[in-house]
Amino acid sequence: MKNIAVIGGGYSNEKGISLKSAKTVLENIDRNKYNVFKIQIDKDGWFGFDENDKKQLINRTDFSFDINGQKITIDCAFIVIHGTPGEDGKLQAYFDMLDIPYTTCSHLAATLTFNKFACNRFLESFDIPVAKAVLVRKNEAINSSEIIEKVGLPCFVKPADGGSSYGVTKVENESQLEGAITLALKHGTQALIESFLIGREVTNGIYKSLRGIHVLPITEIVTENAFFDFDAKYKGESNEITPADLTVEMTDKIKKLTLKVYEILDFSGIARADYIIHNREPHLIEINAVPGQSAESIIPKMAAQEGVSLKQLFEDVIEVALKG
Repeated sequence: MKNIAVIGGGYSNEKGISLKSAKTVLENIDRNKYNVFKIQIDKDGWFGFDENDKKQLINRTDFSFDINGQKITIDCAFIVIHGTPGEDGKLQAYFDMLDIPYTTCSHLAATLTFNKFACNRFLESFDIPVAKAVLVRKNEAINSSEIIEKVGLPCFVKPADGGSSYGVTKVENESQLEGAITLALKHGTQALIESFLIGREVTNGIYKSLRGIHVLPITEIVTENAFFDFDAKYKGESNEITPADLTVEMTDKIKKLTLKVYEILDFSGIARADYIIHNREPHLIEINAVPGQSAESIIPKMAAQEGVSLKQLFEDVIEVALKG
């Protein structure tokens, strides 16, 4: 049987969410088909775990580790790290050098999608509707009036290279802008200021199997919070409606847009595209290359609605990775 490494953790504030996602994956991979190993990568080091949950240091020259005196090598990496280094292309590039297949998109696509500003500008060139935006880098002068002139008020400020809604602020007036940018830069290397799009918020999952690309049902996010923030995502302060109550035409439009984005980026693995339906047109907010898989996450709920078990979903993406 093939050895599958389920890799959670990471170096960012999203570590806790990642470990929950990894737990879901570990509990749902078919162990009659695969040898499954828990791997944790964080600031304390890189470790593999034995059946007693005792950690063993990973040899980074070949991503191997010892269990009971036996050297374990990996046939496929199931990456469930949200944030760096699992969602920004770093791990993907590392595994490429070791010729170890993995379940996400390529390192190039991961690097691009991790920077929301760069990704949306790229996709805009393919006629994908996105919000107007301005990018501010660390130590760069902030001209609030120029920014507001371009994106308007209210607007959203968030890390261009972060996730799980850490460091995100809805700015109602110009006096709040500089503080919001400072907060965003605490959670990322760049701050993204986007125009506020009024409309319904929806999200759409997608994945690839050996049978082709599958677009999952659409979920609508309804929350009393100012936006779909951390508490709405992970503390139950939102109502997620799957499938979303949309017209047949709008459902078809969003699913086709998700497929188009997935194909433009030459994606693989499980992904999720977030939208605001503004003036009857879905506008892409971002595409998530390593979406959450925990009990609170949306992808498992979409899969269940489609009648796809997590065991089948995870097997599908593993087999695509193994086939290369």
